[in-house]
Parts: sequence; structure tokens; C-alpha cells
Amino acid sequence: MKSLFIASICVLGLAVQLKAQPKKSGAIQFESTFDPAAMAAANGIRLSDQALARMPRNSVSNFELLFNQTNASYMPVEDTEDSNNSAGQGGGMRFGGFGGANRDYYYSFTDHQLAEVFDLNDTTFVIQDKLGDHSQTGFGMQQPAPVIEYVRTDETKNILGFTCHKVTVKTTIKRKIMEEEKVFTDETNVWFTNDLGFDFSPNPGFWTEGAVLAIEGKGTHIYAKSVEFRNVSAKDVSLPKKLVPITQEEFRQKMEARRKQFRGNRTGANGPVRTITIN
Repeated sequence: MKSLFIASICVLGLAVQLKAQPKKSGAIQFESTFDPAAMAAANGIRLSDQALARMPRNSVSNFELLFNQTNASYMPVEDTEDSNNSAGQGGGMRFGGFGGANRDYYYSFTDHQLAEVFDLNDTTFVIQDKLGDHSQTGFGMQQPAPVIEYVRTDETKNILGFTCHKVTVKTTIKRKIMEEEKVFTDETNVWFTNDLGFDFSPNPGFWTEGAVLAIEGKGTHIYAKSVEFRNVSAKDVSLPKKLVPITQEEFRQKMEARRKQFRGNRTGANGPVRTITIN
């Protein structure tokens, strides 16, 4: 009888231990809401009533995080097809993303490496970076760079059954508006959990630790809407082939050159605008 009791306790303890262990693979669906008017206001851009009337109130996009024990991919989804059935060269089709261009993100959990994949003028580029690098929020495209402060709070909330902790990211930046230098401050709330056992953020620049399941900013909100633990094939979290490496600075220079050429090729308010190609 005593041995049976001890065995029962051992089985119960093992069950609790297995339940407490993070799941090894699965998919998390995210929803991103973008309010262009609120984003413009947060960046000190004053829009006319006519422009506000023509501007859509907000747009909603859906994203999927696929993860296994060592890697993850994060990209938009436009259909309900199971991502494990995609026939791409690792990661399937590419759609939009964050960070100044339409990007897909590939994460390596062991070393916090981050690869951003995007198409520009019929070439597929890859930028190798680190999770938590501020260049991924768009900060790296700004001159001068903002001052960033992370404030850890005691606030918690439950998201999809996971206990999430709140970090407020405070940014301060100087911008010239109508030849006048002004200082703008912004706050973004980041909610992360350590329950999943890996590090991730849907916006890689907004990260301190754990897996970020919600980002609340002015004009942009990102929330995890559902989670499913299932097998994820290695190809869905692996980098595509035939990528051209590029640095964040080289990308910034390309975009700046394209803007200058675009402005230089305008012949007037009603004049033609040529199509510009930058290789």
C-alpha cells in the first residue's frame, strides 16, 4: 500500500513537471492594427482636415509565428492554408513586415541572431542582426538616433494563458519641423512572457527578454490572438536560398538614393515621373 502511494505521488509529480515544461513547437497568430493618422501625429506630422478625411482610419494585418526548439519564422499570412504544407524553399512565400521594407524575420534562439529577408527591385536581400537591435524598429533609419529608455514595471496580465510582464519603452528624438527643431517623446508598452521558453518579438527592436505577445504604441498595436502547439517542419523556420547579404547602413543608403532620384526626376507638379530602378 505504501509503495503504491509513493508510486502515485511520483506519477503526479512527473505530470506536473511535464505540464510546467514549455512546449517545443507550434504556431502563434498575431493581429496588427495600424492607425496612420495616430502614427503621423505621434511623429509630429500635422495633417489637414482634407488629408485626414481621405486617410483610412486603420488597417488590420495578420501574422504567424512558427517555432520549434531552436528557430522561428515570423511573416504575414493571407490565407488559412497550413504553413507546414507550403512548398517554398524554406519559409514559403514572403509578404510584408516591419522595419522600413516588407520583411520576413527568421530567429535563432541559441544566439539571438535575427535574419531579415525582403525583396527590392527583383533581388532578395538578407540583413543579419540581433534581437533587440533598435535599427529594426525604424530607429536606425532616423538621423539623429533617438534616446531610448526601458522601464520595467510590476504590471502583469494574462495573454493566451501566459503570464506577461510589462516593459515601457520611452523614446526621445529631435526632429526639424518647418525648419524648427522640436523634441518628441513617445512611449510603447511591451508585454512579454518567459513561459514559452524562447526569446522573440514581432517588432525585433522592442525586446528586453522572453517572448513578446503584445506591443501597444501610438498608431500601432500588435496582439497575439491564438496559439497552437503542433509539429513545425524545419523548412518553415529556415532561411530561403539565394539571398544577397546587405547591411542596415547599405539599405539606408539605397533608400536615401532612391528618394533623391525620385525627387530629382520630377519635372513639376503635373510633370511625368520616371520609374527608378536601383540595383
